[in-house]
Amino acid sequence: MANEAFDPLSIGRIWRRDVSVWTAAPDAEIGRAIANRLGWLDVPTGMQLELDRVEAFATEIMTDGIEIVYLLGMGGSSLCAEVMRAVYGVRDGHPELVVMDTTDELAITTALARLDPKKTLFLIASKSGGTIEPASMEKLFWAHVSKAVGSAAGRQFAAITDPGTGLLQLAEARGYRRVFLNPPDIGGRFSALSLFGLVPGALIGAPVREMLTGGAEMAEGCRQENHLNPGLELGAFFGSAARTGRDKLTVVLPRSLHVLGLWIEQLVAESTGKHGKGALPVVDEPLAAPAEYGNDRCFVSLETDREPADQARLKALEAAGHPVLRLSTRVGALGAEFFRWEFATAVAGAVLGINPFDEPNVAEAKEKTKLILAKKDFSGGAPAASSGGVSAFSSRFTGATPKDVVRAAIGSLRPGDYVGFLSYLPNDPRVESAIAAIRESIRASKQVATTFGVGPRYLHSTGQYHKGGPNTMVAFVITAEDATSTPIPDAPYTFSQLKRAQAVGDFQTLEAHDRRTVRIHFDRGLDPVAALRQVFG
Repeated sequence: MANEAFDPLSIGRIWRRDVSVWTAAPDAEIGRAIANRLGWLDVPTGMQLELDRVEAFATEIMTDGIEIVYLLGMGGSSLCAEVMRAVYGVRDGHPELVVMDTTDELAITTALARLDPKKTLFLIASKSGGTIEPASMEKLFWAHVSKAVGSAAGRQFAAITDPGTGLLQLAEARGYRRVFLNPPDIGGRFSALSLFGLVPGALIGAPVREMLTGGAEMAEGCRQENHLNPGLELGAFFGSAARTGRDKLTVVLPRSLHVLGLWIEQLVAESTGKHGKGALPVVDEPLAAPAEYGNDRCFVSLETDREPADQARLKALEAAGHPVLRLSTRVGALGAEFFRWEFATAVAGAVLGINPFDEPNVAEAKEKTKLILAKKDFSGGAPAASSGGVSAFSSRFTGATPKDVVRAAIGSLRPGDYVGFLSYLPNDPRVESAIAAIRESIRASKQVATTFGVGPRYLHSTGQYHKGGPNTMVAFVITAEDATSTPIPDAPYTFSQLKRAQAVGDFQTLEAHDRRTVRIHFDRGLDPVAALRQVFG
């Protein structure tokens, strides 16, 4: 399958769960692993039976006066909820939803400062039941809620997980209000239309029934064994483009669906970025003139019934020889888009000759993090250069100042490369805006793609592509000293130390994979926006 275009007649094989679609000579263990990740195919219809229970839970939460829900999760367990909140908003009478997919000190201390235990629900979402970020946050919030309400603390907690996990055991022991068990044959990033998406969606009043109906209609369309199949059309497009060197999948989204890009990014990058192959989603770049793009791009434009695409710029890109695929959807058809992109990603995996349902390199950074936490050495070694409260760490690039180190890294860019900005700074629109300006400058001067990821979230999404995809990355890992350091109950380290260990661990893992990597660190009290402009100016 890796050496030929995808045969539309193989669509039937996908629906029959024929694992040889993704592996030419299926090893028994690999075959079982793939087969145990195909439950998403049945979700749009299979989850219909769960809707009454899910909606009853949402009604119960409103009746009990819950005003805010904190969703503690990472990657596929949380991003779909963030998309639903951004697209649909929160209906009147429903609680606010805050997605806590972080170990950031500022986010955690802000949540603690506004905590009203009796009016708050903590929803812990973890397929494995042992992901370190939500597990650490659960410990912290459980301690605070228990102190406030005593033995009734369990009423403020609910969980979504797989059968038999440690989270299930913990929820039963603590007396959680509710536990939702998801089908175990659904991978996290393919779980948007499962309980991982439906439960938080119902809590904010999202049209979950309409979403499932849209997903079911799209699934039916994806059974067609021809190129009218919307998932086949999309997956064959970007899978074939990646095979021919156009592996920067540039997704152009309307404003109303902008946040959908985060979910597409983790789905496609984590699924396809392995064995030196993959399609790298670029989801948050404004369209530019053709001269600013290299010949490693393909473009997917999604317009809605209310927001037409920028046809003039798309036609200019086509005239310059860039492949462009135009898609259309309705603003309310989020369920259909979730399924279309899931099916397309499965097709792209077949086109590329890879298993899109595993993530073989994700565990490496986790192991590095554990080692750093055990050694309690969060420095990351000696810097290559330091000046004015800024330090640059790199084993490959040198210079008299951090700016020189950064300039050397950018100078190493070649056609087909990309730059990844991996930020462990507090979530601040000013920082994102400053990095966006730097990205546009790099694209204009070097004609290379750039991406932006927030740590540790990206470790559960594009982190797989960074290590397993093509070795074409220049990475800037950006860290800073935190103003506070909140202890994690029953752990010998703080959230600040955990986040630093994750950043340094990923930096070391990227370097171990021979990625051109620089870690830029800001001392406490330094304005990160001014420092970024100075270092990259």
